This record gives sequence, structure tokens and C-alpha cells, in this order.
Amino acid sequence: MVVASVERTAYPRFKRIISDRELAQFFTPNEAEVAWAARRTHDRPESQLALLKSCARLGYFPDLEEIPAPVVARVRAAAGLPGHVVPVAQERTVKRYRSWVREYLGLVHDPAHARGIAASAMEEAAPVRASVVDLINVALEKLIRVGLELPGFSTLDRMAGSIRARVEGEICARIAERVGPGAGAAFGTVDGAGRRAPQPV
Repeated sequence: MVVASVERTAYPRFKRIISDRELAQFFTPNEAEVAWAARRTHDRPESQLALLKSCARLGYFPDLEEIPAPVVARVRAAAGLPGHVVPVAQERTVKRYRSWVREYLGLVHDPAHARGIAASAMEEAAPVRASVVDLINVALEKLIRVGLELPGFSTLDRMAGSIRARVEGEICARIAERVGPGAGAAFGTVDGAGRRAPQPV
């Protein structure tokens, strides 16, 4: 099965180097977001804000430890928190934060439905889209458009590889069925010298 590289797809991810412009545009909480986090909880609000800005940009939740240091620093400064504060929270707390962030962003968390939407988009595109990368990108476009939280990349990659292989197999089977086992006779036989001999009329 073909495996796609995440770098070749449109799957959203943190860049290795995030510019100051990107930090300002995508990862800086505004006053309303800071106030919302403060109202929700005073227990590590930087964790919630880091998840909020990361999810708003990526369409899914990274683990707190995966959030780049420049993003953490920007969130921390915008929230007016001391420089030593880092976004750490217990697993149960993180789940609660994610629920609040989804509600704030209007993002729907429904993994089964998301996989179904992705599979449907891939199935529709597979006969005309040749690569796994194309199928993943088609699914991403549809998922983002309907406001669903994105599945993990490995999930989309496995789905795209499986659907592509199956659809290609079905296409080849239909072609073989149309051509039929005796199709070569219609074009004549090939002699020992490689010349095609015409069939008798």
C-alpha cells in the first residue's frame, strides 16, 4: 500500500519555523479569548489558550507538549502570565479544555462521522485522482468545509491507500471484462519473429 508523506499533503501541522507574522496572525489570543479562558478557569489558562489557538489553526488538537515554544510564549505573553509558566494539565483536565474549545470554535468532534465523510469524498474522487496525496487533500477540503475535527493523518493515509488500491483494482477488472480473454485474436497472432499475422477472414 502506498504511504503518503504528510509534507506532500495539505494536512495542517506546525511549521518547523513559525514567523512573527504567523505568530501574530494565527497564535495570538485576542482580548475576548483571554477573557473567555479566564471566565472558564484560572487553573492553567495558558493550556486552554494554547489548545484554542492551535486547534483553530490546525483543525485538531495536538498534545500540549507538541505545541512549539514560540506559540506557547506568544500565548503566555498575551494572557499576561509569568515567563516560567508552561502549558501542563492532567489528561482529564485536557479533555475538559478540549470540550470547551470545541464549543467556542463550533468544531464538531465526531470521529466516526469524520471518517465516513472522508471515505465518501475519497471514493468519489478516486476514479479521477491518481495519487494518495490527492485523495487525502480532497478529504481534508470536505472535512474543513463541514466543520468537523480532523482525524489523525495516519488514519486518512490508510484510508486513501486502501480506497485507491481497491478502486484501481475495480477499474482494471472492468477493463479486463470488456476486453475479454479472446481479445488478442481480434488483432491477429504474433509469429516467432515477432510479426503480427492477420487472422483469416
